[in-house]
Amino acid sequence: MKPNILVICGPTASGKTALAVALARRFGGEVVSADSMQIYRGMDIGTAKPTPEEMGGIPHHMIDVADPGENYSVARYVQEAVPVVDDILSRGKLPIVAGGTGLYIDHLVAGRQFAPFPADGGLREALQRRAETEGLPALMEELRRVDPAAAQRLHPNDAKRIIRALEVYLATGKPLSQHDRESQAIPHRYTPLTIALNFRERPWLWARIDRRVDEMMERGLEGEVRRLLERGIDPRCTAMQAIGYKEMAAAIREGRPPAEGAEEVKLRSRQYAKRQLTWFRRNPAAHWLLWDEEPDFSAALACSTKLILASGLQ
Repeated sequence: MKPNILVICGPTASGKTALAVALARRFGGEVVSADSMQIYRGMDIGTAKPTPEEMGGIPHHMIDVADPGENYSVARYVQEAVPVVDDILSRGKLPIVAGGTGLYIDHLVAGRQFAPFPADGGLREALQRRAETEGLPALMEELRRVDPAAAQRLHPNDAKRIIRALEVYLATGKPLSQHDRESQAIPHRYTPLTIALNFRERPWLWARIDRRVDEMMERGLEGEVRRLLERGIDPRCTAMQAIGYKEMAAAIREGRPPAEGAEEVKLRSRQYAKRQLTWFRRNPAAHWLLWDEEPDFSAALACSTKLILASGLQ
């Protein structure tokens, strides 16, 4: 099928936003962020959220849509991003999904429906209390009885997903693994042309990541983290587990120099980049653009333009 959306993906600091903006300008597109941390308001520096100058007048969606204390999820992302993409298509524009969160990209492309369960009723809280009183192994054993397929693929210490799997079963009477099978059998909502970015040599990516962290520190990452903590944002919440925030918050609480936190951020960012590359390399349809030591956006724009025109996307 002819593609109807463009996806720009790759590891952190690989130039996704710059290429997405350039292509949006050339083809009349709008950018839909697929970054699981840029959704949070007040978390700008550590998430490398594009500035108005970097956006270049191109509309950007799915940025600043949640407060840091909210429990955001891939299910909510898909629920909110699908209408955005559909609206862009309805206006004759090109949706450009750009980001490094592979899980968000894959589920958005699929338009995947998630297992329904009551938004309230205290079921999740009751399971969380059971995990505290009975221990997580007891909940895992129960999950093995009602949904062995889900239990087999979950880590025994993954409390969040074990609780969710039990929650879905208890709320719907149907195992989460069955919900997933039924959902995966539905044809994908969108057909993407995927362009993936990386560097030819790994040290070049590492150097770019290090420079980005140094720039974050110069822009005031430490102050941004302090302000979030002073607002009462729980350091244990999902948003504060983001790379950059978790390490800097720990340095602040422990009275260590911010520079130590920055070095930890660099290390965790490199580790994350490896995981991102592993995820994106699973896609055999991705077209990889490999940078030399410094990105050449003119060449990437020309190559991407050829791919877009050849695919029939435009």
